[in-house]
Amino acid sequence: MTQNSGAALIATTLKARGTERVFALCGGHIMPIWMALDDAGIEIVDVRDERSAVYMAHAHAALTGRFSVALVTAGPGVTNAITGVANAHVSRSPVLILAGSPPRPQEGRGALQDLDHCALMRPITRIAKKISTASSLPRELDFAISAALGIGGEPGPCFLDIPVDVQRDILPRVIFELEQVEGRAKPRARAFEEDLDVAAELIQNSNRPVVISGRGANDAADALPHFLEVSGAAYLDTGETKGILPESHPAQVGAMRGAALSGADLIITIGRKLDFQLAYGSPAIFGSTKFLRISDVAQELNDNRLGDMALLGAVEDTLEKLSKRLADKRIPREWVEDLRRNHQKRSAALIQAMETAPSDAFGRLHPNRLLGEIRKRLKQNAIVIADGGDILSFARVGLSSSTYLDPGPLGCIGMATPFAIGAAKAAPERQVVAVTGDGAFGFTGIEMDTAKRHNVPMMIVVSNNGSWAIEVRDQMDRFGKAVGTHLQFADYAGMARSFGLKAWRIEGEDALAPGLDAAFAAYAEGHTVLVDVITSPEAVSSDSKTGLAIVPDFQALSPWDDAERNWLEEKH
Repeated sequence: MTQNSGAALIATTLKARGTERVFALCGGHIMPIWMALDDAGIEIVDVRDERSAVYMAHAHAALTGRFSVALVTAGPGVTNAITGVANAHVSRSPVLILAGSPPRPQEGRGALQDLDHCALMRPITRIAKKISTASSLPRELDFAISAALGIGGEPGPCFLDIPVDVQRDILPRVIFELEQVEGRAKPRARAFEEDLDVAAELIQNSNRPVVISGRGANDAADALPHFLEVSGAAYLDTGETKGILPESHPAQVGAMRGAALSGADLIITIGRKLDFQLAYGSPAIFGSTKFLRISDVAQELNDNRLGDMALLGAVEDTLEKLSKRLADKRIPREWVEDLRRNHQKRSAALIQAMETAPSDAFGRLHPNRLLGEIRKRLKQNAIVIADGGDILSFARVGLSSSTYLDPGPLGCIGMATPFAIGAAKAAPERQVVAVTGDGAFGFTGIEMDTAKRHNVPMMIVVSNNGSWAIEVRDQMDRFGKAVGTHLQFADYAGMARSFGLKAWRIEGEDALAPGLDAAFAAYAEGHTVLVDVITSPEAVSSDSKTGLAIVPDFQALSPWDDAERNWLEEKH
């Protein structure tokens, strides 16, 4: 590969920005970049589907706190990646997607795999741009990386389309020495002092404050515990931040989520949108509750409900300054202490119920029984990934870890295996366990091959209930029949063995503990492991009970929807 090519400049820039690996699927339109990455010593994790490449980059970014890179070829390479990009977009994950396209002289003439990639990507990326000259690459790469990291707005995926002849163009050596290649530090926004004073007073005047963390809190894990202590707030995590605060912290009251949200007189959101998971902040649900919104991007302060006070600034800095203002105040803690006691009682009862959850009449395991046994074998710093419908709902409550990843607000099932690969590549010293449903596993299970080829130790647990269970119940309850929602109790362990993985199929209570013991032992020895567990399709998850599959008109969950309807009727 020519050392002074556009492709070499791309590889040099990524290397200078700390990129150690790129997730990719090869193709002629990206081959110059592909070879330049290898020349630069950047690992190429070659995948079986472009969607998986973006999923892996997404998980890798979540674990490293840096931007990650997916590389896809033209046409179907780009279209295959779209679902992964959309998921990163909704989750605000800093992923840089690089794509190739036909040479400029062939553009618009019916060339092989010629599509308007940017038109497809623009609605689901922060930036979608076609590079017309190789000399502009330093500037455009710098701009895209900065935007992905959230400089000037929300973080999220950015897309650059680079014609193959631009990749091959020869550049003056001096261009490789421009400051854009090395990059720059992210500027930090700071909340105004007078706004901090008002926010502190709002907290001080509350009796039942609740903190809800989101994406923006991940950079403030050190400041969060002290803020919770001095503010007297109860704490509720979300899928974006599950695990950043130890379960042992006295503000943790996740098992009392309903009581905390309904009883709060002040809700403090930290880097968190008021989306469907929080009833859009609706007055029908939260009534006269006040809101304090804290974020490092303005878009998270101006969504469905404006706060009584909003603070725009670096989250860690903002929490530290608020903590100083509250340190000498006397904020009552009786409410959060009561919630904590009830949380501990309910959590202990849940663990006991998980360990004794009965099998169905056919001897198929309750998902909680499976999760209870997994929970016993997780290390303290384990990375847990949950994927699917019903099993995700069970796992959200039943599994605890210092790092937790799930599909996020897009509800994009099928990410477990690629997420696990990305996580294991980012943190090879940590235990990585992915729990997925059989339906969800079917989307990207082929990436078991990728894990094996790249010698990625990790564990995949498939909850195999032979159905899209949450949809089956919705169909039966509302329509009296199930249509297109049953699967086979397929032998996923056999499938995994065909790719060279260590695999176990577990059927019945007597086989559960020995099978998991053997699987975890093989994983500890450095193997890629899959466990296929037959579970009951009759077990009903909390998401199923609350009507998530029904898709009500006004709110995400049926009880919230009823409250919204009643509130609207009263107002009329």
